Amino acid sequence: MLDLDLTQEIAALRSTFRDIRSVVDVDALETEIARLSEQAGAPDLWDDTEKAQQVTSALSHRQSELARVNSIESRLDDLEVLIELAQEADDEETAAEARTELAALQQTIGDLEVQTLLDGEWDDRPAVITIRAGAGGVDAADFAEMLMRMYLRWAEQHGYKATVMDTSYAEEAGIKSATFEIDAPYAFGTLSVEAGTHRLVRMSPFGAAGKRQTSFAAVEVIPLMEEAGAIEVPESDIRVDVFRSSGPGGQSVNTTDSAVRLTHLPTGIVVSMQNEKSQIQNRAAAMRVLQSRLLLLQKEQEAAQKKELAGNITASWGDQMRSYVLAPYQMVKDLRTEYEVGNPSQVFDGDLDGFIAAGIKWRKRKQD
Repeated sequence: MLDLDLTQEIAALRSTFRDIRSVVDVDALETEIARLSEQAGAPDLWDDTEKAQQVTSALSHRQSELARVNSIESRLDDLEVLIELAQEADDEETAAEARTELAALQQTIGDLEVQTLLDGEWDDRPAVITIRAGAGGVDAADFAEMLMRMYLRWAEQHGYKATVMDTSYAEEAGIKSATFEIDAPYAFGTLSVEAGTHRLVRMSPFGAAGKRQTSFAAVEVIPLMEEAGAIEVPESDIRVDVFRSSGPGGQSVNTTDSAVRLTHLPTGIVVSMQNEKSQIQNRAAAMRVLQSRLLLLQKEQEAAQKKELAGNITASWGDQMRSYVLAPYQMVKDLRTEYEVGNPSQVFDGDLDGFIAAGIKWRKRKQD
């Protein structure tokens, strides 16, 4: 007779899922979806393009969140039916399918449980990530590009929209810096634990002697906020520079001076954009990011917050949060949480969920 007693495992999942539903507040979520749906159905919605995008994006995020919760409940019910069928038919193949689905549900519910820890003021906002090459010369520039690909691959694997806003290529290889937006439910809360200095140790592919090289890159994460438009930035406070978009090795990718760099003179904040085809579009995108940075700064000052959400990151030995070691051994280790894996290539290909979950739990423990 087939032995498939998963009663305790199912009961544990049901209990965790009940807690998650309580935190998510499904009733409130459904009410919010109804409100946003009414706004999205207004005939004059697209008279204000920016507001329309905010409404449709918020609606999509809420619908996705509700669908995820409902899907889990349905899958739990189906799993119990599958277990019964396997036991009644004494069918090992069906039993194996049930065990596989149980493991998948444990992973999905675990991920959703971590998301319930994201209760910061801006955790549900899209994230704007800026990566800058630090100490280490051409290896650091190459490492910065590896990190950019890593985050874009992570977004792709999860079906999240990622938009590269600006890339400054290094002369020999890699990038000096890059800025990109990831638009997903709780993108900022999820990815903010990635902010800090990342360190790479490897045999340099750029040195003739092939010596082991240590290089650094800084990752900054800020929320892209809807209310950023409420921040008025006088024209006299901004220096606007326009330049030609360029590709790797300084190759021009645009025959017009469409890229825009905004410098906020009172704070020294600099934002560059070259993703859009026109100067007007790039300036609008740059202004939105600048306003988000200024709003974040303003709210920190008003609340007397000492902790900087984007981090004051130097990209050197003093502020490391994760090490990627390719030689003399293979390991990626988070220096805050002690979470580590032995397959760097998998991590660089976007397998970040373990590090992110450990980082969110670590942050929550520190807050408590």
